[in-house]
Amino acid sequence: MERIIEVLIADDNVEFGAVMEQFFAGTPDLRVVGRCANGLETLEALETTRADVLVLDLVMPFVDGIGVLEKLRQRKSEDRPRVVVLTAFGHENMTRKALQLGADYYMVKPFSLTMLAERIRQVVVAGHGPVLPAAGEEPNVEHETSRLLQQLGVPAHVKGYVYLRDAVVQVARNGFLVGKVTKELYPAIAREYGTTPARVERAMRHAVELAWLRADEDFMNGLFGHSLQQERAKPTNSEFIAVLADRVRMCLGLH
Repeated sequence: MERIIEVLIADDNVEFGAVMEQFFAGTPDLRVVGRCANGLETLEALETTRADVLVLDLVMPFVDGIGVLEKLRQRKSEDRPRVVVLTAFGHENMTRKALQLGADYYMVKPFSLTMLAERIRQVVVAGHGPVLPAAGEEPNVEHETSRLLQQLGVPAHVKGYVYLRDAVVQVARNGFLVGKVTKELYPAIAREYGTTPARVERAMRHAVELAWLRADEDFMNGLFGHSLQQERAKPTNSEFIAVLADRVRMCLGLH
């Protein structure tokens, strides 16, 4: 019989916490045993609820993720859950501190929920001790994609940011997908986030338009100028994804 991994979610973004819980409900080996919206609730839940893994946002009200980790460190190792911390791009110092305090893994928002589920399984199998992103290529691709999207001015709070990020990461790893954006990529991302391919396409289009308005003109022209037809003012979703994926591969030496 497959082991059930019990997960406690701590994230002050209630909507995102609900999305995580809904996603885990569809995985046979992961079960959410609680959801907290601040550090105090998290500490209380840890006293009353058994969890194999704590998914912990570092930035929360009342007590932040670092404070929660400091309290957890006072427990015996066998009484502590494994911890996957969630961090925003730019919180490098907090992330480093979290690992020093015993966090097992960290993920930079936004991220693939499928990857989060896989990392949860990995930290349970590995036991205590950090499972660092540097151990493989995947997190490097994700981090470089996040950096590039933010440099382009894509707002991280819009849904299209998450969809574009997943799309660029997938195409950076599997270049053949660039010719299958409509038939394969949109449907795959839609399944991941419980929406429709049409909504994925519209959200991406909105994010690209915002980037086109916000980004430095010289940087944007340098990145996209040779890939666009003269009569169009901005790239299509497919062009945007393809160019960013190519830049990610180039920056990481994956060509």
